[in-house]
Amino acid sequence: MNVVIIEDEPLAAEKLRRYLEKYSTEITVLTELTTLSTAIPWISEHKEKVDLYFMDVQLSDGLSFEIFSATTINKPVIFTTAFDEFAIDAFKVNSIDYLLKPVTFTDLSRSLRKLDAMQKQFSRPEAVKEVIQHLEKKSFKDRFLVKIGNHIKSIGSADIVAFQADGRDVSLFTHTGKEYIIEYKLEALMDLLDPKAFFRVNRSFVVSLQSIADVVMYSNRRLKLTLNPNIQKEIVVSREKVGAFKQWLEGN
Repeated sequence: MNVVIIEDEPLAAEKLRRYLEKYSTEITVLTELTTLSTAIPWISEHKEKVDLYFMDVQLSDGLSFEIFSATTINKPVIFTTAFDEFAIDAFKVNSIDYLLKPVTFTDLSRSLRKLDAMQKQFSRPEAVKEVIQHLEKKSFKDRFLVKIGNHIKSIGSADIVAFQADGRDVSLFTHTGKEYIIEYKLEALMDLLDPKAFFRVNRSFVVSLQSIADVVMYSNRRLKLTLNPNIQKEIVVSREKVGAFKQWLEGN
């Protein structure tokens, strides 16, 4: 099996290559590409030789999803990323798995076994489309239970302005200005929330699209958000997420 690694972190690329060699001697890494500007022309010229791509989502010159708009990729892709908000977009292209960094040998092995099982099970081209359609129909959590003393209250997702992680606690803020602690971690929330409605802007905050009142340029190429209602917290989009955040705002 011929594999291409598209990754701009040398250590991550080297680790993937090492894991692939460990997994099977029948795997050959054809090349390691680090940018969109090098990946697009290489794939356009050599794609018939490739059986599987490993792609980091965020490269130094853009998101790897742009490759699919620039050239045709008709082979499976396994995405790797430090962030989890791109999962739905990943499964809209040729992705068969989505691995969060740091990728382990167990993660990679599971993905390759999944690929092998899919290739055996789905011999029809339309079968992959059926899998994607099923994933796109995934339902998302629309209510959260919070405790108020001895009472329990249900908060609808549409009424939530933002989530904040503060140490071990995670709070949600509502349109009425209330703050409630919930029994979830931000990482778990990102699997439960509709990615079209909520975005994790940094390590501490997830914000609601409908609650964003203003976006202004901030230091070090970051963005600062004002929410409505204002929850009296400084919310800054981290530099590495600015591109994805803008794309999310556009509805892509």
